[in-house]
Amino acid sequence: MKILVLNSGSSSIKYQVFEIDDRETLLAKGLIERIGLEGSELRHSLPGGPDASWGKAVPDHNLAIGEILSLLTHPRLGVVKELRGIEGVGHRVVHGGERFAESVLVDDDVHTAIRDCCELAPLHNPPNLLGIEACRRLLPGVPQAAVFDTAFHQTMPQKAYAYAIPYQMYLKHKIRRYGFHGTSHMYVSREAARALGKPVEALKIITCHLGNGCSVAAVNAGVSVDTSMGFTPLEGLVMGSRSGDLDPYVPLYLMERERMGIPEMSDFLNKRSGLVGICGKKDMRDILEDAERGERPALLAVEVFTYRVAKYIGAYAMAMNGVDAIVFTAGMGERSAAIRSRILSYASFLGLDLDEERNARGETILSTPGSRVAALMIHTDEELVIARDTHRLITARAR
Repeated sequence: MKILVLNSGSSSIKYQVFEIDDRETLLAKGLIERIGLEGSELRHSLPGGPDASWGKAVPDHNLAIGEILSLLTHPRLGVVKELRGIEGVGHRVVHGGERFAESVLVDDDVHTAIRDCCELAPLHNPPNLLGIEACRRLLPGVPQAAVFDTAFHQTMPQKAYAYAIPYQMYLKHKIRRYGFHGTSHMYVSREAARALGKPVEALKIITCHLGNGCSVAAVNAGVSVDTSMGFTPLEGLVMGSRSGDLDPYVPLYLMERERMGIPEMSDFLNKRSGLVGICGKKDMRDILEDAERGERPALLAVEVFTYRVAKYIGAYAMAMNGVDAIVFTAGMGERSAAIRSRILSYASFLGLDLDEERNARGETILSTPGSRVAALMIHTDEELVIARDTHRLITARAR
């Protein structure tokens, strides 16, 4: 079964096509950027085959997905002869609220429920819906699945997701911790168990998704019991441009002193804080280079970032009354041996012994054989999870 996976953002669409049968094969992938803006650009590639890129006006998501479908049926660059060769479409949807604890096939009721969650994720759910609606028009009759970033964390107990605000505000406005990056946390926790040769149900795992957006999750017996992101992706770790945890009075204080409104404060916390707020840069590779030259803002950014991750790891080891494995994934988590080493320098009390040579080589298991707690680096593959779920749902419906 050929599955198209779409990650539809406000001005970009990432896509991959998988063949899901006895094997799981990536057939094509690509990206359209600057949708609705000047200088739209498309990049398309086939594993081991030709790559293509060009710029043309792409004014909206409907036309963007039309361009993708044209490529997928292209005589040289495509993967199907005609569109009916695409048997399912899987969509990344950021927020499913409390309604969705697992992936679902999209129907009118699901479409409405995703739209209702737009107020919880105003930057993400609307463009996710645009992708679903465009596929409904361009691929009529092809089943579509919604795979939610929040679904994996719906197993959190109320003591983990409740905020200490009047309970009526939770009942009225659904203000609670939801958590994000769920597809990634689920995937890497299961892959870590596979690498260790143990069932995930027998393990207590802390997963660290460290990219431009960052979160940590406590995964006990295969289910999420806590996570660092909250009502929005702003809570938790220091990130590329997001503040992470902050005294709630700080925004109120600054809004009064700096005469900032709600839009300005949202921009301040989401786009001008985090690593870029501390040192002016958000790419950890650049920050580490500056830190090696002794530049104090960069040194501080690295220290604050790694300390915050280490604190969450410690908290989640306590929350689960133990930990068997600590897993790193996503951009920084997968590529930066220095960041992994700095974070794990806090973990010796757990009996975790990092093998620096393995860490430098980026091996899967980073800890020494005698380490009581394992450290691992797992390449995340959220698109594959979406393709798997889409295939599973379509197959189950056909039975």
